[in-house]
Amino acid sequence: MTTRPDPAADTAAQPGAAVPASATAAPAPTARRVALAILALALGGFGIGVTEFAAMGLLRSIADGFGLTEPQAGNVITAYALGVVVGAPLLTVWTSRWHRRTLLLVLMALFTVGNVAAAFAPTAQLLVVARFVAGIPHGAYFGVASLVAASLAGPGRQARAVSQVLLGLSVANVIGVPAATWLGESIGWQSAFFAVGVIGALTVAAILVVVPEPTGTVVVRAREELAALARPQILATLAVGCVGFGGMFAIYTYIQWTMVDVAGIDRAWMPAVLAVYGLGMVAGNIVGGIVADRDLDRGLVGIAAVMTVVLAGFSLAAHHPVTAVIGLFLVGTTGSALVPGLQSRLMRHAGRGQTLAAALNHSALNAANALGAWLGGVVIAFGWGYTSPALAGAALAALGLAILVVAVRAARGGGAGEAD
Repeated sequence: MTTRPDPAADTAAQPGAAVPASATAAPAPTARRVALAILALALGGFGIGVTEFAAMGLLRSIADGFGLTEPQAGNVITAYALGVVVGAPLLTVWTSRWHRRTLLLVLMALFTVGNVAAAFAPTAQLLVVARFVAGIPHGAYFGVASLVAASLAGPGRQARAVSQVLLGLSVANVIGVPAATWLGESIGWQSAFFAVGVIGALTVAAILVVVPEPTGTVVVRAREELAALARPQILATLAVGCVGFGGMFAIYTYIQWTMVDVAGIDRAWMPAVLAVYGLGMVAGNIVGGIVADRDLDRGLVGIAAVMTVVLAGFSLAAHHPVTAVIGLFLVGTTGSALVPGLQSRLMRHAGRGQTLAAALNHSALNAANALGAWLGGVVIAFGWGYTSPALAGAALAALGLAILVVAVRAARGGGAGEAD
């Protein structure tokens, strides 16, 4: 079984909603302790964001170092994504009886080991294995960290606490990924993975020192978590993330080739280009949250439709450096805007299985990562050029949009979107 705060009353749709103080004998943590704990958890999210996206910016260097083709190098991305897909649901169920703080420490330690192993991998095959290991704790970490942060923050502040943990991922794409890309291009791609390993080790130490074990939780059995998988709306929403979000990764995985060989941007400017993409992600997180709060299902459909158009348009925009950078910003914005709505939709339909739903969202998005990287490599291997992943990505986004439209109509027919 797993534990999470009592879902009673109006906190039912909020993962990690705390129970009243009277329900636990332990004193509530001070505001300073909560702030430090959330900062420590966000540091882990920062490290995860750097290793996930910096590898895409360094893919050409990795390919050159091992003498790989573009599709072969793409396996480095696919392996990490598959690690997330496999690890998130398995770890959520397998570790359901663990203390949350202990689980966070173990997850981040595993993440650290995987990245250090990647830095010292002597062959491409061992690098792929190390990347798979590094990806295993990704989804479970974000799921558990979000629940712990919400529990520590207390009633009325849960959503803000969760967003602060996830902010580490957004900041990673603005600062960490460009810095890691610069480091990898200057010293060697191995240095970027080693730097992420250092961030992971610092996160382990920070969690050990400042993150308390959350108290006042109620029991949710593993079978209750797994019951969410029997809900059609959960499966449909995961499918939207898995397929539709893959369009963004079809472009981003091979972005260095596109920007350098097609747009004509000097390779030395890639860290700045990736920072623009990160800014797009930050903007997308903000916009996506606002849109989802106003009208969740219609907002998601609108964002998915715009994303399809943006991905298709990037195939044309990529031929000029200015329009390519603008297009990449929009790719990051529309892709990231989809995430808050997908997460909210999963929580709406998950019932008591919110822990697993939170983890599975990251599994779906990283399945999209693997799918997009693979499909982008396929169309390049066919000789269709470095703009072809944009069109393949647009096709994936269109398929995700179609699934979403069907799911929304089915939900409304079942009773205002709540029945499954």
